[in-house]
Amino acid sequence: MRPRILRFTLVLIAASLSSLSAHAQSETDRLREALRSATAQTRQLEDQRTALQAKLADAERDRTTLKAQVDAAKAEVRQVEKQHREAVEEFNRRLAERDETLEKWKTAYEEAATVARSKDAERAKFEGEATAFKASTKSCVAKNGQLVKAGRELVQRYRAVTIGDTIVAREPVLGLRRVEIQNQLQDADDKFLDQKATP
Repeated sequence: MRPRILRFTLVLIAASLSSLSAHAQSETDRLREALRSATAQTRQLEDQRTALQAKLADAERDRTTLKAQVDAAKAEVRQVEKQHREAVEEFNRRLAERDETLEKWKTAYEEAATVARSKDAERAKFEGEATAFKASTKSCVAKNGQLVKAGRELVQRYRAVTIGDTIVAREPVLGLRRVEIQNQLQDADDKFLDQKATP
């Protein structure tokens, strides 16, 4: 019986060993498969990490580029704001100068208008005086003509006087000729006085 038990024990041990061996083989295969899978996952994760690092580097480059662009844009905005402020200040300065010049022109225009009105009044006054002087001059010219005529008549009478007329004029008794001469002298004097120019 012992050999049977032994045999049975051996068979059991062999079966156990075979089962263990099969089980060990299957566990090894499973571990190998797990190792292969883990290695593949590690490679895949490593590839993903490399890709993510490349993306991170690209993102850093983009961030640096964008930061430089933002800084340049800020500098440009500051420059534009400065130019705008300067342009506004220049515009306001020119506007103030224009207003000041306009005020000067307005004052000068008012002064010129006052002078023009004054000159127009003087011109009207002088035109009135000139008209009066022209009329007075015409009158004087006419009276001068009458004086010349009266003077010539007097000169002609004086030339026409003879010695006989002088003796008759000095005739002491009746004095007729003398009265006639005095009347002629009085007429000549009246003509001269009539032609006297009045201011």
